[in-house]
Formats: sequence, structure tokens, C-alpha cells
Amino acid sequence: MARFSGKVVLISGGARGQGAAEARLLVAEGAKVVLGDLLEAEGRALAAELGSAAQFVHQDVTKEEDWARAVAAAEAMGGLHGMVNNAGIYVPRPLMQTDAELFERHMRVNQLGCFLGMQAVVPAMERAGGGSIVNISSTAGLRGSPGALAYCATKWALRGMTKAAAVDLAPRGIRVNSVHPGPIETDMVKVWTNEQRAVRLSQIPIGRIGQAEDVARVVLFLLSEESAYMTGAELAVDGGASL
Repeated sequence: MARFSGKVVLISGGARGQGAAEARLLVAEGAKVVLGDLLEAEGRALAAELGSAAQFVHQDVTKEEDWARAVAAAEAMGGLHGMVNNAGIYVPRPLMQTDAELFERHMRVNQLGCFLGMQAVVPAMERAGGGSIVNISSTAGLRGSPGALAYCATKWALRGMTKAAAVDLAPRGIRVNSVHPGPIETDMVKVWTNEQRAVRLSQIPIGRIGQAEDVARVVLFLLSEESAYMTGAELAVDGGASL
């Protein structure tokens, strides 16, 4: 039997990139998925590709009502057993080029969105008998990241929020872990110049930029019963770049 047969997982930022890779692997393992995203065309196209096992929900992660609608969609599919806080933005600027608006924008999407998501799914997961939350942080949440102060700040915040939530939610049967991807081949890194890309590549011992599937496989492990004795953990998926 597939690992996730009968399970329903909500993925924020699920329309493309890492979220889409997670959705495809989950469905292949028997899960049903709710894809939350602002990207209507891409989200609906992915849901159509995945068939009856997937549903797209328009979702702004900074709005409580959008989280409530996504959770309701998951429960209508059979409950809510897992959630991936995958939505995020990356607009790299160094300290002296980061204004308050850009800093607050990162905080609202990357940090507030994660907080609202964790809070929103707890009652549904309790009704389902427990669950697993995976917060997508970054290696920028494990060490300093040059030229990306606001992004780095929010990804460090996710690391601490994960550990605090893991303690709070363990008595409720809900595990909370974080994943810290390094450079991953998605639309998010298209902002790099060729020089910046070469520098990042030179810092990766494994010698390649990661693929979305590299992250998705670790996310699936943390959502599954194979990681049943793990909570508050942080797993780097970065080819050794944070060593």
C-alpha cells in the first residue's frame, strides 16, 4: 500500500517549483493534495494534471480567511493529515538597500504566513487524529546569507517558530519540523546573475545546484510515519553548502 493512502496534505505555494514537486510525489504515494497559491493558471493546470487527487485553492497566505478556506477544502477531501508551509518570496537586497516596505513584505509572506498556516491547521489535524507540519526555511536560516537581509531574517524566524511550535503541539499529536534547502533550480533563483550562480555553485561540495525533487523527497519523509519520532528537527538539503 502507498505510504500516504487516505491522507490529505495542504501545500501552500503549491502551484510550481518545490510545492509542485511535493504535490506530484505525494499523489504518486497515494495522497490527496490541496494546492494553495496566488498563481491561478499554474495552480489549476497542476491540479488538472494530478486529477481527482488534487484541488487548487486561491490562497494569499497573509490572510486568515484564505487559510480557513484551504483547510475546509482539505477536510472536504477526507481530513487534514499534513501541511507544508512552502509559500515564500526572495527579493535579495543587502542591508543598506533594504527599505522598510521590502522588509515587511518578506515578514508578511515568509513569517506571518507560516504562523497563520500552523495556527489554522491545528484543529483539523486534531480531528484527524494528529498530523505533521513541515516548514520550508532555507540554509539562509542556518547561517548568514550575503545580500539578502530580509529573506535571511524571516528564514531564521521560521527555524525558531518551528521549534516553539513543536513543543506546543506535541501533546496534540502534531509534529513540526523544518527543511532548509540550499540553492534549488526553481524560478526563485532566476534573480541571480551568471557570476552569482557560479559563486554559489563553487560553494556546494556535491557540485550541483539542487532540484525541487531533492527537497520534495525530504518533505515526504517528514510528513510520513517514517519520521514519527522526529519533531523540532531541522534538515539541510543543500549539497553540503552549509557545512
